[in-house]
Amino acid sequence: MFGRIAGFAYGVICYGISMALFVYAMAFLANIGVARSLDSVAYTPFAHALAVDIGLLVLFAVQHSVMARPGFKKMWTRIVPAQLERSTYLLFSSVALLFVFLKWEPMGGVIWNIESAPGQYAMYGLYVVGWLIVLAATFLINHFDLFGLRQVWLNLRGQKYTGLLFRTPGFYRLVRHPLYVGWLLVFWSAPRMTAAHLVFAAVTTLYILVAIRFEERDLMRVHPEYAEYRNRVPMLIPMGSATDPSNSRVNGRRGQEALDREF
Repeated sequence: MFGRIAGFAYGVICYGISMALFVYAMAFLANIGVARSLDSVAYTPFAHALAVDIGLLVLFAVQHSVMARPGFKKMWTRIVPAQLERSTYLLFSSVALLFVFLKWEPMGGVIWNIESAPGQYAMYGLYVVGWLIVLAATFLINHFDLFGLRQVWLNLRGQKYTGLLFRTPGFYRLVRHPLYVGWLLVFWSAPRMTAAHLVFAAVTTLYILVAIRFEERDLMRVHPEYAEYRNRVPMLIPMGSATDPSNSRVNGRRGQEALDREF
């Protein structure tokens, strides 16, 4: 019983850390209340900052992707109990992301700067909408399962974990990857776009586009019904595709693999 209690406490702590990083990311990307933000004043040569920042993003992408692969999970759960795998993944992702935040090198330079008040409000509004979409999409998938709390809760109660089947309501009837849509809005909705911000947005966008290809290949192999869903619903941009509520059930693995490649 002590082991199950300890596992539950571990899951709650990992969840708390990931949520704290979620909030910190809002401040970091919006340049609010943090000592070193995405658009801070440059203090190192441009080439050095560019190399450091790309390296940090690649490091995060490698950790985020490798630990999400089924083969790695199969090997990893020989060491880490299966009910703690998701929480441990979140912990490693949080550490990798915190490393990006703390070691980020500003670059200076301004790509665009919206000076009009309506334009600034519009950009900040899109930024907030992006975060709301990200958060809402996790709850549509099953927030507590995706963040490892359901696994440790079931283990605490001595119940076996079972995968989730869920409907695809709301955003998932419009696009296949609303989490990615939310992140893209967050990354690009900047009234003042610096060189560092542009690098961050461009590299993370490239990562998302590559991740989608691998994710959907895996999903179609595991879930044959995903091919029909893919043909029926657009990837990122709503194009008015009709949806059939009777065909809107997708295995919970779809949601988990989506979050595996998101922050």
